[in-house]
Amino acid sequence: MKRNNMRKHVNAEAPSLALTEEYKLHTLANGIRIAHKQVPYTQIAHVGIMLDIGSRDEQPHQQGLAHFWEHMAFKGTEKRSSYHIINRLENVGGELNAYTTKEKICFHASVLDDHFDKALDLLADIAFHSVFPDKQIERERNVIIEEMSMYNDSPEDAIQDDFDQLVFANHALGNNILGTPDTVNSFGREELFQFINENLDTEQIVVSSVSRLPFAKVVRVAEKYLGNIPHKKTTRIRQAPGLYTPIIQEKERSITQAQCAMGQPAYALGDDKRLPFFMLVNLLGGPGMNSRFNLSLREKYGFVYSIEANYTPYLDTGFLGIFFGTEQKQLARSISLINKELKRIREIPLTTSQLHQTKVQLMGQLAMSEESNMSFMLMMAKSLLDTGRVDSLPEIFTEIQEITSEQLQSIAQEMFNPENFSYLTFIPE
Repeated sequence: MKRNNMRKHVNAEAPSLALTEEYKLHTLANGIRIAHKQVPYTQIAHVGIMLDIGSRDEQPHQQGLAHFWEHMAFKGTEKRSSYHIINRLENVGGELNAYTTKEKICFHASVLDDHFDKALDLLADIAFHSVFPDKQIERERNVIIEEMSMYNDSPEDAIQDDFDQLVFANHALGNNILGTPDTVNSFGREELFQFINENLDTEQIVVSSVSRLPFAKVVRVAEKYLGNIPHKKTTRIRQAPGLYTPIIQEKERSITQAQCAMGQPAYALGDDKRLPFFMLVNLLGGPGMNSRFNLSLREKYGFVYSIEANYTPYLDTGFLGIFFGTEQKQLARSISLINKELKRIREIPLTTSQLHQTKVQLMGQLAMSEESNMSFMLMMAKSLLDTGRVDSLPEIFTEIQEITSEQLQSIAQEMFNPENFSYLTFIPE
């Protein structure tokens, strides 16, 4: 099981757009949706069960409970022990995994398509029939606390978690997905079942599949293993973050290189500015070696090994973060160079050729993201939960082509004012 930091995969995740030419959708009587894309050129079936439940749905005393549930789902069900869960797909060369984000929990598997039935049977079992054995709960506490230590020992990961707390102060979106040692040590079976009961909504669950199997067979298998899940509606109401106030914070850490995070809240999932803003973030600090931040801080001055700008949209807000590490003596100069690029994009509109190049690059990146069937399967589920649809590649390309230089400059002036940024730096002791 992995704690998935989706911000690190900005192209695949940040726009929350699954791209497809065709997919088919079926809704079971209990509200669970089945989404399938048939591809003829593979023998591998990728399938996942994604629930619209995440760490932001936790109460203060429940911090880390969604992630704890993800771990405990593998530790025993009504008919399988943890040993049988682990070996069920491994024995046929398959893979079983899961992750938790701020707004989602996903259990997923990849197998030869001959074993699709077996994979969905297992996923349904761990998602809906786990029993959370007491002995396994005690063992898993230590595993998760070790996971916390692993991330804390990595300043690149730790600063992202701490920066969430800065930007979303006193809100669940700012909490560490792993929770705290105190909360994790307090969880028992009762807390797990209560959290599931409070948040499970069968109309907010998507089973997503990509394989060469026909849609009719996927629906039959889904009906077999998920059709008997009782329909359930939740009364959960997600609270939006309060008023944002920029914060500047510095911490000493036992590190050799300074780490810096800077950013602010951004546009929510339903905002019309989401795609053009993503284009701007991609231009400044996306994965391309020709991003403006990389060309300046790495290629021209050699101040950083890597620098990234990430945009993550949520239901009712969003997150903009810029992250880099550098020698402490170069920290102020690096921030100055970033602010220079932000000023340039605010004040100087993109030329016709620059705008065209930015659009072509983004379209190419999005098209290539479709090459990974597993990533596509996960994006398809997330898109249905977030927006209720799966946009086609031509639709996205049309929307990108309609973006204007004036529109981008207006968004840049709204979102790239360093005076509105929060700053967090880790300084070597």
